[in-house]
Amino acid sequence: MSKPIYELVDELPKGGLTVGALNSLDFVVPGQWNNLVGFVNTIRVVTGETDEALIQQIGERAVTLFNDKSQGYQRALWLYETVDSASGFLGTAALMNRIGQDTFLGFLKNLTPKPERAQSIDLCVKLVTELVAFCQINGIPGDSIGDFLAALKDYSGESLMRMAALVSFDGLIPLGAGFTDQALSVLKGMSPSELEHNQTFKGVRDLVPGENAAGQLGFITESFESTKGWMDNFVSSKGLTQSGVVDNLSNFIQFSKDKLDYLAAFLDVSVKYYRHTGIQTLARRLIERAVAEI
Repeated sequence: MSKPIYELVDELPKGGLTVGALNSLDFVVPGQWNNLVGFVNTIRVVTGETDEALIQQIGERAVTLFNDKSQGYQRALWLYETVDSASGFLGTAALMNRIGQDTFLGFLKNLTPKPERAQSIDLCVKLVTELVAFCQINGIPGDSIGDFLAALKDYSGESLMRMAALVSFDGLIPLGAGFTDQALSVLKGMSPSELEHNQTFKGVRDLVPGENAAGQLGFITESFESTKGWMDNFVSSKGLTQSGVVDNLSNFIQFSKDKLDYLAAFLDVSVKYYRHTGIQTLARRLIERAVAEI
């Protein structure tokens, strides 16, 4: 088992690259994301409760639920953590060491941008990770695409911010305006063996529905195709553009705007938005359930 849920929430950073990158997307989902840090603080904010004894009771119940391996909370956490680490295959530790020694332009030469095809596959796998994690948290079969699509319409808070980051950091920045069409085209033209060699897929494949790589590729394709309309509508309704996302990001992270492929690689390595917002989602769902059960 990972660390206790209260420790994970207590250790979430209040600042840094991930928080800065997420804050840059406030213009996309204004006021939706509050960087809730601290388990007791999260209980207070989510419930509005001030009675310390009741807060303690809620916290204990939430911890018990998270520790119950028959529930899907730990598996969802594993997905959130694994998809971030698998996507950042370039080596976070080495890169972060360089950040302390050099300017952004200085260490760009040590990053290798992913080819657009690999970036497209990563986007699709991350989208499926969100779907499967949603199913794990809600105790429903992991292939429940319809339930996920219905819930996606009501996404808010850190969950909506996670989808905004997916669309922006893994879609628009590396692939441009037609990222959903490009990604779907890649999926439909690839073989199961190519999927098996993708680093992000290899990280989470154990929980992706499907008896084998071919079945998993089929599920990923169906999931992305089903969710494509939501993502396209999200981009159009928010007036999102690659340049708009990059301009806002530049207020928080210094980089050269003419090297967007390198920027995408940098985000993969350094911005762990799935883990950060995923832990916040887990904490909120656990607290809400705990309140309902005590």
